Amino acid sequence: MYLRRISFCCLLLIFVLAYSMAGCSAYRPATGSANPKPMVTPNITSTSPKIVALGDSLTAGFGLAEPESYPYLLQQRLKSDGYDYEVVNAGVSGDTSLGGLERADWVLGQDNVEVLILELGANDLLRGMPVSRMKENLAKIIQKAKAKKVKVLLCGMLAPPTMGSDYQRDYTNAFPDLADEYKVEFLPFLLDGIAMKKELNQADGIHPNADGTKIMTENIFNALKPLLKK
Repeated sequence: MYLRRISFCCLLLIFVLAYSMAGCSAYRPATGSANPKPMVTPNITSTSPKIVALGDSLTAGFGLAEPESYPYLLQQRLKSDGYDYEVVNAGVSGDTSLGGLERADWVLGQDNVEVLILELGANDLLRGMPVSRMKENLAKIIQKAKAKKVKVLLCGMLAPPTMGSDYQRDYTNAFPDLADEYKVEFLPFLLDGIAMKKELNQADGIHPNADGTKIMTENIFNALKPLLKK
């Protein structure tokens, strides 16, 4: 079944409101095609199948050392569980769905890419971009992945009530709608168990700290497992 509508509690809505109020101060401006590569260019040396983590600051590891970022931790988690995959960090802080689309061919064009973790859309929300445009960009990324026979894990996000009821509804539903339409795996909330917990977030209250990122890695790993093979 791909019909996965989630009713989120007030706690998560409060988190997203805080996320939106923080605005772009927590991010670098989106770079678009002027900077088409990840913040940390991966050192690709193995012939193992690849998992590409395409996203914004939550993927790039904003405010963290590289070994504390979720792609790095996911690599270790996969290895410890007996999976032979190379995780590529293709996250750029401040990136929008359009920026991700502009980089999609580059990141998907590497050899042996088998899985794409798609975590984008929060910065579209911060900029008040039309939901239809964000959804179209994400759809095109998914289509590019499927054309290359790359499996996709789509990560969802929420919109706060301050955006208006129509925008909130359309934005929040965009992610499960895409997952249903394209039959891809779906993680409804990346920061489940982390949001609004001071001890698990950096001083901005938005980005996970090293401990929070460990939980985020487990959230991703659990959603990713149906796409993996040993």
